[in-house]
Amino acid sequence: MSEIHPSAIIDPSAQLGKGVSVGAYTVIQANVVIGDDTWIGPHVVISGPTEIGTNNKIFQFSSIGEAPQDKKYAGEDTRLIVGNHNTIREFVTLNRGTADGLGETRIGDNNLLMAYSHVAHDCIVGNHTIFANAASLAGHVVVGDYTTLGGFTSVHQFTQIGTQAFCGLGSVITQDIPPFSTAAGNRAKTFGINKEGLRRKGYSPELIRALHKSFRLLLKSKLTREEAVHDLQALMDEFEEVKLFVDFVVNSQRGIAR
Repeated sequence: MSEIHPSAIIDPSAQLGKGVSVGAYTVIQANVVIGDDTWIGPHVVISGPTEIGTNNKIFQFSSIGEAPQDKKYAGEDTRLIVGNHNTIREFVTLNRGTADGLGETRIGDNNLLMAYSHVAHDCIVGNHTIFANAASLAGHVVVGDYTTLGGFTSVHQFTQIGTQAFCGLGSVITQDIPPFSTAAGNRAKTFGINKEGLRRKGYSPELIRALHKSFRLLLKSKLTREEAVHDLQALMDEFEEVKLFVDFVVNSQRGIAR
């Protein structure tokens, strides 16, 4: 049975799944779809069009699916899509997309967005990410799976952060961060492979060494990019993760933070 506090305001067109709980003074506007067993705390505002999956937890004072903070936005029909099993803490803001962007903002599954974190219009956030307090994405940012953003990290628009990257406290990220890497600073620099994080996730020593060699040849050596890729071909054939790393660096549009 759904549990709706009597002070909550829910538009008749909103669709709430089974077992949805809505706290006091929460407002759910038109064109909102919320999946089964999602818990929504008090004083939350959810604007549409927004689709929220199952088993999410949305804490008090969050603003979900509001219009993008883009001066070009003129009321077009854009949306926010949130997956399953996410935890969205206090004062988090998630904005819809824009007509000249993707038209939608996408949040995947099993993410933890801590208090005051912000995801702007047209961003794509993968699965199993952690945004520490006040981590913020500008528009059109892509964040890969299992990525961690330290508290007060700020990410410039159109930047990409690869899977398994770790960005330290207070980083200001204006260029791309390769997968499996660690980055920090203002402006952020990529310091190397996230060896400890990869060990904790069960990556083999051989793969970690291969990624370290890839990082060193592509980003720290005096080889040309073509020479480095040639020298890494055998490792790319052996390890899918090395190919992912190399392809990310080679195809970066903003350049690598280093």
